[in-house]
Amino acid sequence: MNKAELVEHIAQTANLSTAQAKAALEAFESGVTKALAEGGTVELKGFGTFKITDRAERNGCNPKTGETVLIPATKAPTFKAGSKLKEAVNNG
Repeated sequence: MNKAELVEHIAQTANLSTAQAKAALEAFESGVTKALAEGGTVELKGFGTFKITDRAERNGCNPKTGETVLIPATKAPTFKAGSKLKEAVNNG
């Protein structure tokens, strides 16, 4: 499912116009992005948790030259599925 299909699903399920559904989805995306950028987490009970994970600095290898390169530390957004989502996926 892509973003347009998700917007259409939200519109039909919540009895909203497509424009309202798109605005709601964009507001959700914005809220999650802002919370993570500020170092917070977003927990949706049963569905899952969005959070930031720190990746340590590490050595890598340039495949063209074989030279060792230093890969800097970064922060990565992650999602951990909740129990209801896992159950829905596994029970089809």
